[in-house]
Amino acid sequence: MAVSKHVVPSLASILTVLLFLVAVGSPAGAVVQIGQNFTGTTYGGYTTNSAAIPPDPNGAVGPNHFVEFINGMFCVYTKTNGHRVERITDLDFWANAGVGVDVADLWDVSDPRIIYDSTAQRWFASQVDVDELSEALDGTLTANHFLLAVSETADPTGPWNGVSFDADPVNSYFADFPTLGVDSQGVYLSGDMFDANNNPVGPSLVSFPKADLLANPPIFDNRTEFGVMSYSDRGQVLQPVTCWDGSSSGTVLATGDIGTDTSPHSNLVSFAVQNAAAPGAATLTPSTRITVSPYVVPFDPDVSAPMFAALQPDSTTALAANDARLSAKVYAVGGILYAVHNTEWNGRIAIRWHRINATNLVVLESGTITDPNLDLFFPSIAANTNGTVVIGCNGSGLATFVSCYAIVGQMTGHTTTFGNLILLQSGVVSYHGDDELLNGTPPSRWGDYSATSVDPSDPSRFWTIQMYPSDPVNSDVWSTQITELLTTPIAQLAIAPAGTNVLISWSPAFVTGYQLQSSSALGPAASWSGVPQPPSVSGNQASVLMSIFGKQQFFRLQKL
Repeated sequence: MAVSKHVVPSLASILTVLLFLVAVGSPAGAVVQIGQNFTGTTYGGYTTNSAAIPPDPNGAVGPNHFVEFINGMFCVYTKTNGHRVERITDLDFWANAGVGVDVADLWDVSDPRIIYDSTAQRWFASQVDVDELSEALDGTLTANHFLLAVSETADPTGPWNGVSFDADPVNSYFADFPTLGVDSQGVYLSGDMFDANNNPVGPSLVSFPKADLLANPPIFDNRTEFGVMSYSDRGQVLQPVTCWDGSSSGTVLATGDIGTDTSPHSNLVSFAVQNAAAPGAATLTPSTRITVSPYVVPFDPDVSAPMFAALQPDSTTALAANDARLSAKVYAVGGILYAVHNTEWNGRIAIRWHRINATNLVVLESGTITDPNLDLFFPSIAANTNGTVVIGCNGSGLATFVSCYAIVGQMTGHTTTFGNLILLQSGVVSYHGDDELLNGTPPSRWGDYSATSVDPSDPSRFWTIQMYPSDPVNSDVWSTQITELLTTPIAQLAIAPAGTNVLISWSPAFVTGYQLQSSSALGPAASWSGVPQPPSVSGNQASVLMSIFGKQQFFRLQKL
């Protein structure tokens, strides 16, 4: 670990010293190591693997387990060694939770989401059901149901209780791409609603009092259903924000336009669920439009609508990489919203990330992560209280098969700096899914999202689940990859004049294992002692006001 050292000779030379500090200060960032890194489920079959295209890689980490909940499979792995301790189909998961699906008439379930609530020590999971027979026969969409379940304990292999209810009891629309969020007051479900002829009509939202779902048995009937709303008012593909520290309640975030045309768009949309804890009495605030840097979805000539198309080495086909929606969970940490989605940048699919004040919805930071040789797609994001941010994604290009990556950022002061792409798992073939073979034309479905989460037992550890083409012989085989990332922030020390004193500050403020020390000299024989004043903390920065007494003084942050 680098040691950050700074010297204050005298007040008269502070400005010169500050220039010296810029040269010798430790670079902001975080040390990253890969911990557990193992393959989860593979395509093929129905009982021991998933036959779904796409799998919708989704999962979350709990106190002792990582749960993989994808299309077709519910699997539980031990965190310490990646050993799988449970594997059942998603249909069996719902049956065990007391939720029936009409499989006799060829109904199935799709679009899984799962969240571990560290404050309640419970798991929440959701899907929608799908009338596959009707869709296959004439292409029509049948009104469907939201499925929601809560575990009885922190052990995901234990009992669950669930419910199925009409996604749209008024218009009988079909709920697609459901999303799930949890905070201290409520549990929230949303769907992107379509009519029978596959025309989008607007987003829906349902709010449950969280205390009701934690009851024994859970109470599911006190929900508030807001029905189908307007895209222009509420945005497209709503992501209810997940928050454990109480810094956000009922917040919902969406893109103003997911990319229904090839024009640039510059808005996110946010509103909030109020009175979420009151049975059947929740209300919505007016929407706020948040101006961001323009994002765009380029037109893919292989499909009938704007969509990202990720390149592969064989260059004969492109992967359908969706659009600019917030496809993965949005988190609130310390009063800040963390969100990520795709955009186009210099002819490549790139990642756009945002840090937004959860109270006044002011954009604190926003940036674009791009690679000159790779398309980066299906990103997911998570952050901890140390200001460490992890984004998981897929990447591919003309010289790189679809592979799994992570990018780690560290907030220093008020600025987040991201490091290089970290390869988690390499793909081994250009992917041509069975859906492409059946359709006779590209592109193949991929995704439709990924998931990244913070370990509740150790917030410096992050877990992410992606997918990659895993069979060098059969190009239609995908596998999921589950990876643990161990992060250690590098503290950044700074100094500035403050009247007749100096202000010594460092960030991240909550970095552990460091002590601010001072010495009157440098060199091997220098005697360093801990600075006795306790630091004051503001946001992500800690600081100590020191008197220099007209003498030379050196300061360092020492890793203990």
